[in-house]
Amino acid sequence: MIRFYFHPTPNPAKVALMLEEGGLVYQVVSVDTSRGEQHAAAFRAVNPNGKVPAIVDTDGPGGKEARVFDSTAILLYLGEKTGRLMGSPADKPELLSWLLFIATGIGPFSGQAVHFQHAAPEKLVYAINRYRREVERHYEVLDTHLKGRKFIVGEDFTIADISAWGWLERAPRVLPGEGGPLAAFPNIDRWYRAIDARPAAARARAVGKDHAFKKEVDDETRRALFPSNYPKVAG
Repeated sequence: MIRFYFHPTPNPAKVALMLEEGGLVYQVVSVDTSRGEQHAAAFRAVNPNGKVPAIVDTDGPGGKEARVFDSTAILLYLGEKTGRLMGSPADKPELLSWLLFIATGIGPFSGQAVHFQHAAPEKLVYAINRYRREVERHYEVLDTHLKGRKFIVGEDFTIADISAWGWLERAPRVLPGEGGPLAAFPNIDRWYRAIDARPAAARARAVGKDHAFKKEVDDETRRALFPSNYPKVAG
């Protein structure tokens, strides 16, 4: 059994898709990050960094319980555990390269673009332009790579496609504007539509729908999501 610590945001979405594509048995454990549940001691024992997603595999290597945190680490772990969605042995260098391209580029720049456009108390033109342009640059790299390709790596659907889908699914929020965020990236658009049409994608998107996650953005939410913006209280 895999316990899947989840909040409906892009990185957990990747893991949801991986679990569904792999046909794995899992239990969803909600972590309402807007209420600060990611800072609780019980969750920090699973992920010391206090972020979702994370998993606990009760049947880990050697039959021992294993915790894994960070979406890219989880995708690699589950791919190796199941022997699926990892491409061929010859694909591994490309697979690792594109996984890290997504993990260190598309993901964090998209997150910062969302933050400065939608969450920051001041609309800083420099910051908004900086992160939007970097998202667009990363999209352009991926779009060029996908020309004439069905998948990101090799001839088959892999965890690289799953990883990218998690953030591309939120492209309208990352790059809001008229015409749609992928209009300038036709190869990504074609690729995304194909991945999103997979039956497992619909099931992944339904994960957590039965839980009433907090949606309002108030002081509790801001302190929970951006604790470094607030001074620590001496105690």
